[in-house]
Amino acid sequence: MYAIVEAGGKQYRVQEGDFLKVESLGVDEGETVLLDKVLLVGGDEKVSVGTPYVSGASVSASVVTNGKDKKILVFKFKSKKNYRRMRGHRQHFSEIRIDSITPGA
Repeated sequence: MYAIVEAGGKQYRVQEGDFLKVESLGVDEGETVLLDKVLLVGGDEKVSVGTPYVSGASVSASVVTNGKDKKILVFKFKSKKNYRRMRGHRQHFSEIRIDSITPGA
């Protein structure tokens, strides 16, 4: 069984046992989080597509780690004007493990 869930404004295809790196969920390590924005649930015979979400469907996941991604550099400049700005950014993330998928009605 697989599902397509929405987390942090992005959509992911998940199965039980998958590890996934999503935007920070604000949950401590080792805790369980319930992803209830399920767009699609598919199995061997049946596929349920939501409008926009499948009612009653949810995905249970455990937070493995929280951390920060690699630094990206944002460099802005205007030619011939001596304008240069360099700024770095590290995005917070949560790595989760998918425990179970509950199909909806």
